[in-house]
Amino acid sequence: MQTLRSGIFYIGFTVWTLVWAFFTLLTVPMPLSARVWSSRLWARTAVLWLRLSCGLSYRVTGLENIPDTPCVIVANHQSALETLLLWCLFPRLSYVLKQELFRIPIIGWGLRLAWPIGIDRSAGRQALVQVMEEGKLRLAAGFNVVIFPEGTRYPCGEVGPFSSTAAGLALRAEVPLLPIAVNSGCYWARNNWRKKSGKMDLWIGPAFAPNGKSSTLTEQAESWIRNAVMQMPGEAAKP
Repeated sequence: MQTLRSGIFYIGFTVWTLVWAFFTLLTVPMPLSARVWSSRLWARTAVLWLRLSCGLSYRVTGLENIPDTPCVIVANHQSALETLLLWCLFPRLSYVLKQELFRIPIIGWGLRLAWPIGIDRSAGRQALVQVMEEGKLRLAAGFNVVIFPEGTRYPCGEVGPFSSTAAGLALRAEVPLLPIAVNSGCYWARNNWRKKSGKMDLWIGPAFAPNGKSSTLTEQAESWIRNAVMQMPGEAAKP
């Protein structure tokens, strides 16, 4: 049944993405707000279809912690699911992502339209400077900037080492750093196309003020996220 439902999800997701791609081309000459709205519609519909087809939904804790002003969102990364879910919670997002994703047919083209920050991860300091400069522009325009500090996806229950990029941007732009913890990998595993039914958790922590050193701010966010992941009930769903 899990295999069947997962197959149904991917068929529906593919059809929806193709339909969305056709109509989203119409937003190219439109204002940025129209393109962002289109990207959010694609993600929200995909999340709804995931619930209907696979029985996989989500619950959010800590909505009251979201700042009223733009912020830098720092989150652990376990699957593609959190990249969709964040669009359900925030109307304007700019993801820091690797440039290779832009080469994915259709989805990559759509990613470009939502004003992300595409970096060359082999560029070292140049990539860091790019995030700082372009991140400040996004934040000033009212976008929340999303950074996955582990740099790659980790399995259910695991959290990798954090880079200090997100904290550095928050300090440079003088905006809050908002930690978010997820256990999506317990249901949407990195190396398994089949999806488990259940209810994944997304916990939003208290925003950290942009004070002190980036290393200290990073440690605070990382500590909160690690503790949150360890406490999440989704651990029972580990493969």
